[in-house]
Amino acid sequence: MRYGFIKVAAASPRLRVGDTVFNMESAKQCFDSAERTGANLLVLPELHLTAYTCGDLFYSDTLLAAAEEALGVLRDYTQNRRCVLVIGVPLRVDAKLYNCAAVIHDGIILGIVPKTVLPNYGEFYEMRQFTSAADYRGRNSVDVCGCSVPFGRDLLFCCRDMQDFVIGVEICEDLWAPVTPSTGLCLAGATVIANLSASNELIGKDDYRRLLVSSASSRLICGYVYANAGHGESTQDMVFSGHSLVYENGQKLAEKRPFSGEDIISTEIDIFRLRSERHKNTSFGKSSAPDCRRVYFDQELQDTKLTRHVARRPFVPADGEILAERAEAILSIQSDGLMRRVEHASCSKIVVGISGGLDSTLALLVMVRAMDKLGRSRKDIIAVTMPCFGTTERTRSNAEMLCEQLDVSFMTVDIGVSVRQHFADIGHDESVTDVTYENSQARERTQVLMDIANQYGGIVVGTGDLSELALGWATYNGDHMSMYGVNASVPKTLVRYIIEYEMSRCGEGAAAVLQDILDTPISPELLPADSGKIVQKTEDIVGPYELHDFFLYHMLRSGASPARIMHLAEYAFDGAYSRDVILHWLRTFLRRFFAQQFKRSCLPDGPKVGTVTLSPRGDWRMPSDASSRLWLEEVYRL
Repeated sequence: MRYGFIKVAAASPRLRVGDTVFNMESAKQCFDSAERTGANLLVLPELHLTAYTCGDLFYSDTLLAAAEEALGVLRDYTQNRRCVLVIGVPLRVDAKLYNCAAVIHDGIILGIVPKTVLPNYGEFYEMRQFTSAADYRGRNSVDVCGCSVPFGRDLLFCCRDMQDFVIGVEICEDLWAPVTPSTGLCLAGATVIANLSASNELIGKDDYRRLLVSSASSRLICGYVYANAGHGESTQDMVFSGHSLVYENGQKLAEKRPFSGEDIISTEIDIFRLRSERHKNTSFGKSSAPDCRRVYFDQELQDTKLTRHVARRPFVPADGEILAERAEAILSIQSDGLMRRVEHASCSKIVVGISGGLDSTLALLVMVRAMDKLGRSRKDIIAVTMPCFGTTERTRSNAEMLCEQLDVSFMTVDIGVSVRQHFADIGHDESVTDVTYENSQARERTQVLMDIANQYGGIVVGTGDLSELALGWATYNGDHMSMYGVNASVPKTLVRYIIEYEMSRCGEGAAAVLQDILDTPISPELLPADSGKIVQKTEDIVGPYELHDFFLYHMLRSGASPARIMHLAEYAFDGAYSRDVILHWLRTFLRRFFAQQFKRSCLPDGPKVGTVTLSPRGDWRMPSDASSRLWLEEVYRL
């Protein structure tokens, strides 16, 4: 829990209708399994101790007394154990019967939450036997298993040892009701909703359930543990599949598929991430929160061993179909943004520096889309290659061939003579290949592009991507500057996949050139080539972009500390990078991120395409002279 994860489990074990002893034993087995995995929370289905489909047997004193007795045995069974158990049980209170969830921890029943049943609703005629909690006007506590226990819909179960781990409990109705009980619970502070359900199976209903749980967890920014009744319930009129789910803020973490043989699923919910998301959301504040009673429990802190998927490339969807949709959406946002800028500025031409690298290639593809949508000739795109000391034949020829295949205007401006003149003007020795040597070329290229844009009444389209902006891997007032930066919020790891997506839409000739561009090492080509080969490889200097994009995502998306980022990176990149390598590049990332903010403080306009972006006008506001000391000291301690 040091890194903000809690392990949760949802179970749908076999049961027998009306057999409380059998059902209690199945609950014990699930509890033991959850304990072995280190679970903080286990949720079992609605009315599990009796079964949901008892019908008018719920009028029987024998069944109700046996259910309470089984609950007492379970309570004692959890003593000196750390997992919180939430289980369904029928309870009679003030001569009325309620469909309840009992929350048990370490030998104590922490509270009883009754179900709110909508009038004329309930798939199994519940209103015949049960009273809705909405009609209860009695005491705030009830006597259960010989003890006085908090009772009501307004209970929150809070872990003292981890302040943000707060459990809200709801029974089935939450997903189907127009006004959901979990909304109030989450506004009052619940970060995890435990939903005990008995939802029968119908054709297509599993997809509907996924949609509802995903939507609820996303809307409420919470973890959602949904445990559904399964095998053993009566099949007289309906069948129950045990379809159980765990979601976090719209993302599916675990699923017990309908009719699968497994009893229990478990995964980890990222409480710190939820806290960060709520921090940014103005809906979560005291003014909008209903009054709830808090019941506290102590749970020994442990470092939760991760089993959930942590993506190495969090900006890149793992699913190929979703990736194609994402690429199309990004290209549409980029090209539409550029179209609006071209229309507003009444541009005769749009100009781009084309190097044969990934970023300028993506920018050119976006420009082609924009002009096609505007119904204008692609010849209004001027692609300029500006060879100098480090330019290789491979990148130069790829740039030229791509422009030919895309039918855009192409221009070559050799800047070698002008850069040498500049060296002479400032008294720089050309044999000294330092930062002055490199940046002089980058700034000369930008000057050429700006002046060509002036000549033709156009604008310069920037090519720098999000990863480069994070690292400050751009020459100030060189490639750092343009009139519109179409790639400004596209990370390097995603650039490659967008280009691959466009390959499938291009002709065979253009696709072949794009493939060679994808196969070319990433390089600014500012140092002299060695026998025509690239000697300056960016990732050898600043580190692997897949690591930097990982650091960037977790630092900006959830405000993760270096220790938490390191913990996630070691898990995600296990077998790919050693701990020392990850630490080395994390130090590099943090040092550069803080030191290079001054470049981001004066960025050109550019379209936002994702939730992580560095525009100084709204998405990332940071002083250029902010100190990196706290972050770097934490890395050194690691």
